[in-house]
Amino acid sequence: MKYVLSGKEPRGSRILFVESGSRSIAEGVLPALLGSWAQDYVIDLATCYGGYPSGFPEGGQIIRVGDYGTPELRKKLTDELSKRDYAFVGIICSAEPIMLWWKWMLALRVPAKLFIVNENGDYFWFHRENAGTLREFALVRMGMEGGGALRVLGRLAAFPFAILYLLLYAFTVHTRRALRRTLHINS
Repeated sequence: MKYVLSGKEPRGSRILFVESGSRSIAEGVLPALLGSWAQDYVIDLATCYGGYPSGFPEGGQIIRVGDYGTPELRKKLTDELSKRDYAFVGIICSAEPIMLWWKWMLALRVPAKLFIVNENGDYFWFHRENAGTLREFALVRMGMEGGGALRVLGRLAAFPFAILYLLLYAFTVHTRRALRRTLHINS
């Protein structure tokens, strides 16, 4: 992940698009990208699905993550991808746990400018100029927007007390049982 602080335009001739959401999202986004700023780039696709998404351009490579099941193969893949001429990495963040660890591993290890695609097919750049958008996006994904924030913070504050109560309850029950056994054996 590069260009987070600078906002500069990267050099490169390829885009790595990580299909880490529903196929319908990728099928909506790919033609829109190719019809605008990405038309001069070759798009490679990292996916867990079979086949090609509609609108996938010719010349791009399909990377099936299922073929890289061991840590050694994953390292080999990320080393190979980091040496390619990627200018951009696009990941789908659509509140679906599809390829969750893959998308963040590829986003962190491939030296390219990152853009995030939401479930509506909208995208934004991952750099400091979009810090407010990134914060709002993260809060929505964590369920902490609006009134949900108070609920989540309340649960976090109550959690240690709930654990303490359960531990005291278990201690009391086991202590009473031990005392009854001791009194029953002595009588």
